[in-house]
Parts: sequence; C-alpha cells; structure tokens
Amino acid sequence: MSILYLIVQLGGERVALAAADVESVIEIDTLTPVPRAPAHISGLSALRSRVLTVMDCAKSLQLDKVDGSRTGGEAVVVTHDGHPYALLVDAVEDVVEATGEIAPIASNLAGGWSRAAQGMIEADNKLMLLLDIKILVAGPGVEALC
Repeated sequence: MSILYLIVQLGGERVALAAADVESVIEIDTLTPVPRAPAHISGLSALRSRVLTVMDCAKSLQLDKVDGSRTGGEAVVVTHDGHPYALLVDAVEDVVEATGEIAPIASNLAGGWSRAAQGMIEADNKLMLLLDIKILVAGPGVEALC
C-alpha cells in the first residue's frame, strides 16, 4: 500500500504533510482577527459555512524569517480533535507517493523544526521533512501532544 503526501513550501523549505490528514487546499482571502490569541493564530475564516481557525505555520515553527502577520494566502485544511483548522503555508506544490518508509532524522534540526518533524520521506528523488499537524496546530511552547 502506498502512502501519499502533500508537498508544501514553508520557510523556504519543501516539507511533507500526510495527505490522509488533509481535507482540502484553499486560498484564504479574509481573516477576522482574534483578540488576545497566541501569535501563531492568524485569525478566523469561513469555509462552506464552517469557521476555520487559521494557523500561521511559520510562526508555529518560530521561523526567523517571519515578518508581521499574514492576512491570507494558500492554506491546507485539516481537522484535529474534531475542530477544523487552516494551516497557512508559503505554497502548495503537489501530492506525491513516497518511495520508501518514514526514515529517522539524521541530523539535529533547529528550533521548531525539531519539534514538528516526525521523520524524513523520499519523494521525487529528494528527502523532505514530514511534519506533525498536531504540533503545527498547537504552536510554540508545546513539546509533545499525546
């Protein structure tokens, strides 16, 4: 049985998300701010009569390149613990099939990457980090969710 992954760009890197966890890919046009929300929550948006909490993945990973708040862009819609979320990413590329099993990470990763990485996958003859959606939703300061 083959496993499919959605390849996205985040913080200048190509990374993978398990395609089975992805409901859809959308363009976020309008965000409603949430007062006093954690920094990685960009706001709320609507999708087919559902309210989505919009998470900025770059802020969730505490990437140094983050400037200000994003007001929209491409997002990956997922459900975690029964709640819908839109994960803002830099770009969505394609759905690919991995050519092998999930491999352990062979080097030390900086900051949020080490927190969110589940392992490495090989697709399109390139190694990519596989990110944990739960960690992207939880944001900085959460070491592990069980």
